[in-house]
Amino acid sequence: MSGLDDSVQNLIKSAQLDQIAARIASCEVCTDLCRAATNPVPGEGYPEADIMFVGEAPGAQEDREGRPFIGASGKILAEMLSSIGLTREDVYITNIVKYRPPNNRDPLPAEIKACLPYLLEQIEVIQPKLIVLLGRHAIAVFFPKLKISQAHGQAIEHTYEQAGQTRQQLCLPLYHPAAALYNGSLRSTLSEDFAQIPAILAAIDSTS
Repeated sequence: MSGLDDSVQNLIKSAQLDQIAARIASCEVCTDLCRAATNPVPGEGYPEADIMFVGEAPGAQEDREGRPFIGASGKILAEMLSSIGLTREDVYITNIVKYRPPNNRDPLPAEIKACLPYLLEQIEVIQPKLIVLLGRHAIAVFFPKLKISQAHGQAIEHTYEQAGQTRQQLCLPLYHPAAALYNGSLRSTLSEDFAQIPAILAAIDSTS
């Protein structure tokens, strides 16, 4: 019976995520950025994932295919997931901003603000045990005063308001995989930080 319940729950969450994706594609917010992009990139993965990965914004390849983290950074992310026994299908992957900024520039504060409600809705649907924040822009949305050089690899509780209620969410700031492309020492750091994820999840389970 529980298997059936899990299957039904998965279908419900998948439908809810599809509805969010449809709204993202409709350009209801951040219209200039949306219309400049080839495809929206709402996110993809397991609707009941324990872990949600949040990056900054789609790049050129993601924009072409409408999928997050499928370029060079995505290959590193897949390697890191494999190192802890996971695949993309086991987690949910998305970005703060759901459309590619022109020429891969940093997203503007107004663009982040416009897209943030989508991310909060996705979190509300998935209810992950752990959100992994990839890179300084993603970290700054949740923890504006944190420096990635000091905070990476440390699980931190985030409190925020959503749907009129106070929510608490455990987050893990990490370097963005793109940084590891150009800096071998950061790749080692990212790998070491990733290796902590199973223990963090085990600690969550032991207290729930």
